[in-house]
Amino acid sequence: MGKVHPVLDEALRGWIAAQRMFFVATAPSGDQGHVNCSPKGGDALAVLGPTTVAYLDRVGSGIETVAHVRQNGRIVVMLTAFEGPPRIVRLHGRGRVVLPGAAEFAGLRAHFAGPELGVRAIVVVEVTRIGDSCGFGVPLYRYEGEREQMGKWCEKKGADGVSTYIKDKNARSLDGLPGID
Repeated sequence: MGKVHPVLDEALRGWIAAQRMFFVATAPSGDQGHVNCSPKGGDALAVLGPTTVAYLDRVGSGIETVAHVRQNGRIVVMLTAFEGPPRIVRLHGRGRVVLPGAAEFAGLRAHFAGPELGVRAIVVVEVTRIGDSCGFGVPLYRYEGEREQMGKWCEKKGADGVSTYIKDKNARSLDGLPGID
């Protein structure tokens, strides 16, 4: 049986920090449109407070999560243990998108390591429900390391090339919702 937690206490924070991968899921409002679930690298997630998390949104081929959050704010962040004891934690909440250039961006960015090139935004989630479950059905996997393709692609494109890519490919979601201007 799962458990609902009132806050992200030290034990949960430690467990979250140990995970190397997480998923975010969103959907547009109404009964039309595409539900989206995106995998993210674990170094991109930070716990900011007892009920607040944030993650770096890096450049990609789609902009669904950002578009959905900007439209309706609904989001769930899911982490699962691929090593060690089985566990799944879901952080349901309301998100908001903070773009580079916004007054709070630099302060939020300080919570994350890694290169600046390729960062499109930071998604901040005010968590309204923290639930965990057994994770018995999740297989065991071994972590081998981070992929290098994203960094190499960004370096090859350069800052102007990445900006052009975002402008060309991330302006609208699959459903035509506004992404990043």
